Amino acid sequence: MDFLEAIILGLVQGLTEFLPISSSAHLRILGDLVGWGDPGATFTAITQLGTELAVLIYFRRDIFRIIGKWFRSFGARGGAHSAGIRKGDPDVRLGWIIIIGTVPIVLAGFFLQDYIRTGLRSLWITAIVLIVFGILLGLADRLGRRVKTVADVTYRDGILIGLAQMLALVPGVSRSGASTSAGLVLGYDRPSAARFSFLLAVPAVFGSGLYETYTAFTCEPGVDAGCGTGYGLFETIAATVVAFGVGLAVIAFLMRYISTRSFLPFVIYRILLGGVLIALLLTGILEA
Repeated sequence: MDFLEAIILGLVQGLTEFLPISSSAHLRILGDLVGWGDPGATFTAITQLGTELAVLIYFRRDIFRIIGKWFRSFGARGGAHSAGIRKGDPDVRLGWIIIIGTVPIVLAGFFLQDYIRTGLRSLWITAIVLIVFGILLGLADRLGRRVKTVADVTYRDGILIGLAQMLALVPGVSRSGASTSAGLVLGYDRPSAARFSFLLAVPAVFGSGLYETYTAFTCEPGVDAGCGTGYGLFETIAATVVAFGVGLAVIAFLMRYISTRSFLPFVIYRILLGGVLIALLLTGILEA
């Protein structure tokens, strides 16, 4: 049964990671609703390795170009120009922006990791932020100027979007939702806001997933907060593989969808889900 549970959780992770509806909230709610319990922050972080691999595959041309130029900008004795990189190359600049924009979530994740695994996983918090950040996404989508593209990303914008990404450590916020909302507020069009959000998430999610993979199998149960994944190694790997396959399909769908349509359906869904969750908590069907 653990294997089937893990497969279903991996499916949910893949379906919800890239949509601005919070994968961690869905895993948390589903686990309690069907009686499996909270799968935990560690399980979520590890399965996100699968969905981030989907990002690498889908945006492979962008990612390899940015990484290649960023490293080549260091490589030549004569400077970046002699390495075939012109001064102020946008890909080199974007590489630095992604690194700097990742710093907020890395610091918050490191210093608040025990609280992230415990206190922040209250379903009351999840319900409230589902609604609040759903409304914020709707306002950002409605009021944003939508005139900038990824080529226009500045260091200031990268830091601000990175701060928004940091909020996704709270289940219910949504990594893609928070960072995309920030991008919309700063004037980026929908596809560009989503694209930069996905690129910005790569180092943070891979770093978190690899770290959680290590700690999941080296921590001491009953001593370390949130120790383990709740599932065995085989089940966790299976869930991660499922999350990868489903996530790749969802990215392709989302990028096509937002090229011509708004985020309104996701806003409505978030508000309804948050409302239903509050009702379930008030009636005692679920415990926070």
